[in-house]
Amino acid sequence: MTETPAPQSTDPQLQAIREGYAFEGPALTFGAAISDGTAHPDAQVRIPLASLNRHGLVAGATGTGKTKTLQVMAEQLAAQGVPVFLADIKGDLSGIASPGAASDKLTERSQKIGQEWVPTGYPTEFLSLGGQGKGIPVRATMTSFGPTLLSKVLGLNDTQESSLGLVFHYADKQGLALLDLKDLRAVISHLTSDEGKEELKALGGLSKATAGVILRELIAFEDQGADAFFGEPEFDTADLMRTRDGQGLVTCLELPAVQDRPQLFSTFLMWMLADLFHDLPEVGDLDKPKLVFFFDEAHLLFDEASKAFQDAIEQTVRLIRSKGVGVFFVTQSPKDVPGDVLAQLGNRVQHALRAYTPEDAKALKAAVSTYPHSEYDLGKLLTELGTGEAIVTVLSEKGAPTPVAWTMIQAPQSLMAPSDPGVVDGIIGGSELATKYADVADRESAYEKLAARLEAAPAESAAAQPQAAPEAPAPRAGRAKAAKEDEGIIGQVVGSSAFRSALRSAGTVIGREITRSIFGTSRRSR
Repeated sequence: MTETPAPQSTDPQLQAIREGYAFEGPALTFGAAISDGTAHPDAQVRIPLASLNRHGLVAGATGTGKTKTLQVMAEQLAAQGVPVFLADIKGDLSGIASPGAASDKLTERSQKIGQEWVPTGYPTEFLSLGGQGKGIPVRATMTSFGPTLLSKVLGLNDTQESSLGLVFHYADKQGLALLDLKDLRAVISHLTSDEGKEELKALGGLSKATAGVILRELIAFEDQGADAFFGEPEFDTADLMRTRDGQGLVTCLELPAVQDRPQLFSTFLMWMLADLFHDLPEVGDLDKPKLVFFFDEAHLLFDEASKAFQDAIEQTVRLIRSKGVGVFFVTQSPKDVPGDVLAQLGNRVQHALRAYTPEDAKALKAAVSTYPHSEYDLGKLLTELGTGEAIVTVLSEKGAPTPVAWTMIQAPQSLMAPSDPGVVDGIIGGSELATKYADVADRESAYEKLAARLEAAPAESAAAQPQAAPEAPAPRAGRAKAAKEDEGIIGQVVGSSAFRSALRSAGTVIGREITRSIFGTSRRSR
């Protein structure tokens, strides 16, 4: 006996959703539209893969289902051959590597949405910052990380940030590779010592007092164990863009071990984006993105950020779409993201918001104002959404906003809990990246060169003692020449966007040419 399909609802809003989300190209599905509290499987809410490089926002109060929405999106992207990067703040996204566990509740939800639920695990790579936690270690050199991002981590003010930029430029000019924290400390210590006071004087924008403040901040930072995050081998962000057996690789950066250093991990994520921006070629609009990057706890990136830093983020997000990369910011409220950045996020998945305080009510009103006109009373609906429900609007294949859809989000097919530790250990142990990044390399850099110079100084002084003093003693002449070369250094820093110096080649002494990214950080030329 054949079951007669239920007649379609004639609700005008549902009809608009059916038409607005009927895309021709490849897409991922969020779930089914809801009307009067009932999900309608004939009104599927989707997003074209081609629109994912227009970026997006996934927002909602704690416990409303943001993490599961990320998991659903990551699964479908991976299944369609798109690599995904996830920042796992709470440590519960490792379940994407393991098939989900069936339950009556899952079966019932899948039937309501009209989707088949099949337990599935996805190809996953686990990373960790500096090896602190489970995963392949991710490190960056100090030169690559750069003064702008480091200033954000250290909480420096604008003057101190500018001064740190001069230190980096000095190291570049002197051929002093900054690979780890001890290299940067050595350069600043040198500039504030008796030996380096002439060179410090040549850096007209850098005072000894400011250099001392920066040095103290670096020492405190290192005392927290931050030296593990910087050094070689530096992580190559091209490794985020791999596929396996036709599926996109899900790269999961495990962050629970560094939750007490939120500025560090949020800024590290921005370093990854800046590195991708520099390395990838222009590709324009593609049928599907090269990579989708989920930036969790996005508010941490913008907390106490300078206007210049926010402008750099806005520019990176705006321009990286032409490189085929989609970025989704994940946070509790749209107000956590500055307006200029929010304006770049064309795809919105908004879970429930709370309005317990006047400030909450103001944030709710602001969130409603960012959505296209709809028949819903969004101000009321956003406070009444159930767990796993969201308000969705995306950009169509033609770049036009789709109708606002109250959506029941489908359940992930992978495990909605952390994977078994044995599974994670097996993946890490079998990773092709283990031999590439596991062992720390420490070649000659600024620390060693300055130490050698300090040791050689007494011998040079003794050798010079018996000689008749010429009109311009050799050491002074050298310094005068260096000072002359450094004249106008502030103008060079402000007026030039590219400096070149030698930088390491992963684990070797062969240098690679470097250029400057939007953040002023040095990037490998490939």
